[in-house]
Amino acid sequence: MDISTQMLIFATVVEQGSISAAARSMGQTPSAVSKQISLLEDHVHYRLLNRTRTGVSPTQEGKDFYEKCRAMAEKYKEAEAMIHNLDGTPRGKLRVASTVAFGKSQLIPVLPQFLAEHKGVQVSLDLTDREVDLQGESFDVAICFAEQHKNPDVVLRRIMPSQRVLCAAPSYVERRGTPAAFADLLGHNCLRVAGDSRRNHWSSTDTLAAQSVAARAGDARTIEAQAFEAQGDFEGNSTDVLYQATLAGIGIARLPSYMVAKDLRSGALVHILPEYAPPSTDIVVMFADRRNLAPKTRVFVDFIVRQFRDAQGYRTAS
Repeated sequence: MDISTQMLIFATVVEQGSISAAARSMGQTPSAVSKQISLLEDHVHYRLLNRTRTGVSPTQEGKDFYEKCRAMAEKYKEAEAMIHNLDGTPRGKLRVASTVAFGKSQLIPVLPQFLAEHKGVQVSLDLTDREVDLQGESFDVAICFAEQHKNPDVVLRRIMPSQRVLCAAPSYVERRGTPAAFADLLGHNCLRVAGDSRRNHWSSTDTLAAQSVAARAGDARTIEAQAFEAQGDFEGNSTDVLYQATLAGIGIARLPSYMVAKDLRSGALVHILPEYAPPSTDIVVMFADRRNLAPKTRVFVDFIVRQFRDAQGYRTAS
């Protein structure tokens, strides 16, 4: 084998953590892989791996050398993917990032249909509410809220609107009562998103009913804004955590309508202050601005947009 092939083998061994695991992933025998690593070490005149009975780990020289090998391996994979996609057939691993709430409640349920329609594609899904670096982290697509988009070098396609609503479990309402007005929320246990003051800011200026009443009464006074930062004895690091806490009866949360629509209809959750209507946002699918989009990415984006094009979320009776 030539030196470049040995470098690819070395990168795989480091990533797999053992010669045996690397051999299995490449369809070779452990002895063949071990021999190639030894030849590579002879060529560079350094020991690259520490070998133990439980596996291998790179030496300091091996760590530095691995970074170069990894970069070459990535280029090789890109070239391989390009060749595979020349016939326009969607195939290969599709790396998808999605917000936790949308991923669990909306995306995962429709993936079986996508995978059945595109049998050559394998989906690798990462659920996270942090801001994703699409290209830096090698994701093919990311699903997020429109306001999370900060990179001008990516393309956005709208998936569906997301209206946030206030809700609580019946057990909480029985225990603490139902707020009659926005100001009453100050006396309730309001669930917080950890580390995100923007999402914990609740404002009554978005209450449509209050504006409507003022208009009908001919009240020319400006509606006095009421705003506060949600406070309570519970916070979670994702919308999904707040959703589970709300179902458990811990407090009142502001959650996406698409996430709680079924629970509001079934009575598992109670809609608090239905007139409260904060500005809606859009959920979008984000992908790199490439002239020749990989077929696997193109068909996934089209599928997701088509699936949720007519989604309206939860609507209260007028």
